[in-house]
Amino acid sequence: MSETKVPGLNVRITSKSQLDNIKKVAITKPGQQALFLELDQNRPLAGIIQDICEKWGIMQPEEYAIQFSDSNKQQIYITERSRLDISNGDVLVLSPSPAKTAKEVYTTLKEGKPEEKMGAMEKLSRLSADITFAMEFITNEGLDLIKQFVRDSKFHGEPMAYLLKSFVNLMEHGVVSWDTIEPEFTKKVTDYVSSPKHGNKIIQPSLEILESVILNSTQLSKHKEVEQQVTPEKINCHLNTPELQKNALALLNALFTKASPDKKRKINASIQNKAFRNVLVTVSLEVWNREWNAANNAKQNVLNTSRTIGSEMGHQLYCLQTLMLNMYETRMNTPADPDDPNVQKQIDSLTKICFDVDNETAQSGNRKSTLYRKLGFQDQSNPGNDFSLNTPPGLLALDNICYFSNKYQESCVKVVLENCTRADEHDCPFIKASIMLTKTLCEILRIGEPPQEEETAYYPMLFSHDKPFEEFFCICIQLLNKTWREMRASMEDFPKVLGVAKEQITRALQNQPPTFDAFRVRLNQLTYAEIIRLWERERKSKEEDQAQAAPIIELRKMITPEMKELIRQQRLNYLIEGSKFPKYTTRGRTKEKYWQWKLTPNLKAFHYGDCAENDNLPLEKLNNKLPVSDIKSFVTGRDCPHIKDKKEKTRMAPTGTLPKTKFKTDTHHMFRRPTDHAFSMTTTSFAIQHVNSDTNDMYCFVAKDEVEFDMWTDGLNVLLGHEMRSTQMYKDLNMLLDMEIRIRLLDAEGIAIPNEPPPIPPEPENYDFAFPEL
Repeated sequence: MSETKVPGLNVRITSKSQLDNIKKVAITKPGQQALFLELDQNRPLAGIIQDICEKWGIMQPEEYAIQFSDSNKQQIYITERSRLDISNGDVLVLSPSPAKTAKEVYTTLKEGKPEEKMGAMEKLSRLSADITFAMEFITNEGLDLIKQFVRDSKFHGEPMAYLLKSFVNLMEHGVVSWDTIEPEFTKKVTDYVSSPKHGNKIIQPSLEILESVILNSTQLSKHKEVEQQVTPEKINCHLNTPELQKNALALLNALFTKASPDKKRKINASIQNKAFRNVLVTVSLEVWNREWNAANNAKQNVLNTSRTIGSEMGHQLYCLQTLMLNMYETRMNTPADPDDPNVQKQIDSLTKICFDVDNETAQSGNRKSTLYRKLGFQDQSNPGNDFSLNTPPGLLALDNICYFSNKYQESCVKVVLENCTRADEHDCPFIKASIMLTKTLCEILRIGEPPQEEETAYYPMLFSHDKPFEEFFCICIQLLNKTWREMRASMEDFPKVLGVAKEQITRALQNQPPTFDAFRVRLNQLTYAEIIRLWERERKSKEEDQAQAAPIIELRKMITPEMKELIRQQRLNYLIEGSKFPKYTTRGRTKEKYWQWKLTPNLKAFHYGDCAENDNLPLEKLNNKLPVSDIKSFVTGRDCPHIKDKKEKTRMAPTGTLPKTKFKTDTHHMFRRPTDHAFSMTTTSFAIQHVNSDTNDMYCFVAKDEVEFDMWTDGLNVLLGHEMRSTQMYKDLNMLLDMEIRIRLLDAEGIAIPNEPPPIPPEPENYDFAFPEL
């Protein structure tokens, strides 16, 4: 295509502040040569359209508009508001205006030939998503015409699918209230949902319409119209169709949300039906596998459609899960009546199961009180009070305990008897633990809270059982007992054990276990020791991330001199305390001789003298003296005269003899050579008290380990005015800096440290501050 410039459209604007207002785009129209122009965003759209029409010789420019050619744009027609979405390189289309197009579509639907109506319906299903076109079409009473077509069933198959899709798009703009929907229209749509023979293209928008009627209509009669015609069983048949799963679940959630308490119980009973649950488990596992594979695919595009659909399905499954679990809210908030015979009967049944005693044996006062104490009741005189005073979880805790004792009798007895065999201070009270655990599980699963927007955390295992919360409790109470044993806890540790168990459960749920067995396996992996390890790793990771923040780096630089000064002082104190060394000359080790060196407290001189291997002589008994001012320098390693040019014949080892192997110096190796820890001091004075047969200005040492070597070399560097460079110095410096920063940040615990400092507020208009009179 050749480039055509439109006069008046490509005016050059060189101001830097206006460069962003110029967009280089192409304008196309069927039968016309494309125009390439620099579109000035400051010009009115009407003027731009008029110039384009003049170039192409089109009359009545007011009847034309510009469209996006990209179908992914939320709006099709470009308006003064949506023109900000225009980007460089966009291809735009000159087309009839929304008002003209809406009128043409309406006229064709009402008076056109069958083939013309089909084209108009397809066009309407596309353009109805645009708010500008929708407003014009609704103004022309187009929405009423669609409802009439649906009520009269004049169209079937694809034409009806186009009409229903257009209806959904038009209503989503919120221009018309859902209260205006007639019962006849709703009845026709429910017929489409109730019968799979109509096809997915008709059923899918029908499900959307019914969901919106329930959620958006303010009239209770509208809800009942749908409830009477659409049951969970009719929705269930659509869950096996991938194209309809999301909308079917959304309609089910809408019915569940808006239903009365009695109706909710019926819906929940239908969902807990085995056939229904099997479908839900299949659907949830399919979505779980799809999202899991997408998350593990490094090349997965974040805008991939399948990922988006998976997230929407995940949200619907989460909503259904939340509505199911909220059916436990009533029991959770209902305190037990201690005088209720049913409550006492359940407690007696539990006692009989756990201790294998009949009711007559357990009737005696002392015996009954003892059994209640072993079970972990806080009020042994009237145990029903434990479920009355602790609300929530109230009766829900009793329900869980009875379910556990009846369904998993052997495991329940094992937990109770194991605690009975422990000492009293290490006993984990079963009833108290069950009550507190039930409350914790309600918090984890957010029972009693409405579904959250955009939340997608659902657990497929909860759809696999008709008593999901009770099964969840049975696994977790055994975990709590196991964690209590691993921690060797006592009654004082109860809150800590409960906190660890909550952490274990929360982490196990993060992987969205597909089955209760998978959940149990993951919990067994998350032992108390593993939780401690994970906490430690997360703490270190958090500290490392925090250490990279600009304010922390600046703080480290600020306090580094202070920390280095502490290290210097510590090194000097180490020299003052002194050390004992094997005695060396320039020719090597003096057999079985040692000497001790100490720095004077005033840092002026070293005192030294010969000693035995186990001696620790005070400063006064070290008769030889070396002024610090006489020390010229010191050297280490192979530069020392007592090490230089000496061939090492064996490796140093604590015991035994090792092969004659030559190896490189490794400061982290467990065996050390003399070269690793050797250092020598060179003096400038020859008139000193010590008389060395080889040289009178060299003092040779070999430290016993790396720490002593680093301490002395650092101390000598400090005395000579040099920087400390040892490995130990850097370790100590990092340790002190980390500790100091932690102490200074205690008041900022839990507060996110910004990478950049907050902006400085502007200065006040004046500094005429008012001070209170004294």
